[in-house]
Amino acid sequence: MRAAAILGLGCSAKNLKPFQTDETIEWRIGMPAAADQADIVLLFGGDGTIHRHLGRLVKLGLPVLVVPAGSGNDFARALGLRRGRDSLAAWQCFWSGQGNVRAIDLGVITPLDDAGEAPAPHEPRNLALGTRHYFCSVSGVGLDGEVARRANQLPRWLRGHGGYALTLAPTIFRFAPLPMKIFTPDKAGGWETCSDQPTILAAFANTSTYGGGMKIAPHAQMDDGQLDVCVIGGVDPFKLVCMFPTIYFGRHLSIREVEYFRATRLRVETETPLDVYADGEYVCQTPVEITVEQATLQVIVGAESHKLDSPGGPSHGLKL
Repeated sequence: MRAAAILGLGCSAKNLKPFQTDETIEWRIGMPAAADQADIVLLFGGDGTIHRHLGRLVKLGLPVLVVPAGSGNDFARALGLRRGRDSLAAWQCFWSGQGNVRAIDLGVITPLDDAGEAPAPHEPRNLALGTRHYFCSVSGVGLDGEVARRANQLPRWLRGHGGYALTLAPTIFRFAPLPMKIFTPDKAGGWETCSDQPTILAAFANTSTYGGGMKIAPHAQMDDGQLDVCVIGGVDPFKLVCMFPTIYFGRHLSIREVEYFRATRLRVETETPLDVYADGEYVCQTPVEITVEQATLQVIVGAESHKLDSPGGPSHGLKL
């Protein structure tokens, strides 16, 4: 067997040692140039590291084992890989032939032309116009984009120990609801409006959590061919602060200002360009189209997922 290891920020060959007990496995460090150069890719890092490599991983089509080693590990958590030892156990299952490989969906963000008008010189340009950007966990527009931007400026250790939550609280009182329209395809091949209101946050989820465990989309599954959409409308900042703890348990869906639905394709438009973040990383600005690609990434899942989805057992859509 040939294995390739991608070492994210803060990781080194030392992190790889526990996986190198079998001398018959040929190792290489870095992304393989072609699929015939490896049989599996081990990726050490958090959601941001995974996000930056998704395009290449999709092209390679190789099984990917995530080893959680970042400040945010929501994608690894969704795969049943909460700690490094979970990834090590999943690795041992894989090379012993226990079949713990699953094909999961990925979200895709495509920046759109804003009526062909160039932005003013002082405005940021949508440099990624027309480029497809994969995301594995959650993409968002609004408050969470601003929170992610601020959280990314914190020291890495602090980001991994509640940095998102620490940044969210002060940001809430400075962020006003913004006009936002979300469209879904209609039967005639056009678009119909499914949300048109002042919006604090719109999240488009492939996994149930983001931001280090916030269960923004509690019903999301990674292999159902859909994105779960959570839209939080104009909420008084004090009410939003009170609502914030409920998001960790997925109880915010009962609040009147929260919309929740599923879709395979959406268009997001705002009066002025807003930053779009995905997996905690900046992607582009609105307007955008967001879609889902089914079964486009092969992943190694943890023991819990493997047990739930094993042949003869009930399938739970990798929703842990």
